[in-house]
Amino acid sequence: MSIRTEIETRLRAIEMEHGVRILYACESGSRGWGFASPDSDYDVRFLYVHPLSWYLRVLPGRDVIELPISDVLDINGWELRKALRLLGKGNATLIEWLDSPVQYRADPVFLESMRRVAQQTWRPERAFHHYIHMARGNDRGYLRGETVRYKKYLYVLRPLLAAQWVAEGRGIPPMRFQALVDGIVDAPDLRQAIGALLDKKLDAAETEYGPSIPVINDFIDAQLARLAGSTPPVRDRIDLSPLDDLLMKAVLPSGGNA
Repeated sequence: MSIRTEIETRLRAIEMEHGVRILYACESGSRGWGFASPDSDYDVRFLYVHPLSWYLRVLPGRDVIELPISDVLDINGWELRKALRLLGKGNATLIEWLDSPVQYRADPVFLESMRRVAQQTWRPERAFHHYIHMARGNDRGYLRGETVRYKKYLYVLRPLLAAQWVAEGRGIPPMRFQALVDGIVDAPDLRQAIGALLDKKLDAAETEYGPSIPVINDFIDAQLARLAGSTPPVRDRIDLSPLDDLLMKAVLPSGGNA
């Protein structure tokens, strides 16, 4: 059985066991970002809805479904009302899922609706701070030695480039790392170093280390310092009513698939 077939089988089993309908399922980690190692696990995330009766209870039910994590699979999902509530707060991770190039389940009408609502309710200032916080944390935690795990460089570079994308007013940053590099990095020596790093990561084990890369370190330090003084775009008066409309269309029997 292929890994994709196993994932799809597990998603169907989740629907049967929990009585839900999965509207969207994708890769959320390194396989979605485009720099998975041969031994990278599969980080599957999905969005689902319950039957209408679940939403008419006095006490709210559990709004996540999580499967036990194995060496290969990490599968969990969010109930749609929870997901839309987080979307209204500017959750950058959820917005990334909607742009994932690796999809296991995608109702096209629903996905188009989610992407449209994400654009309407996107909060660039929150996305900017999310990515800067992630880049700083990984930089402090993993890049200060003479040797560095290849994946940790990418775990700093990806959010750092995404933060710059937002700061420059380009809108929602793409999920794929290479798209961020192509859109942001101009210096030939830096592009070459990142390309070589990416090639090593794609061939290496998840835990493999390599020597520190000065040109990338210098870029990271300069960008973190520069972006610390940046003021990201701010959107005021965001209309959240499209979130309610989408939930209603997804849940009501007469609402179709969204």
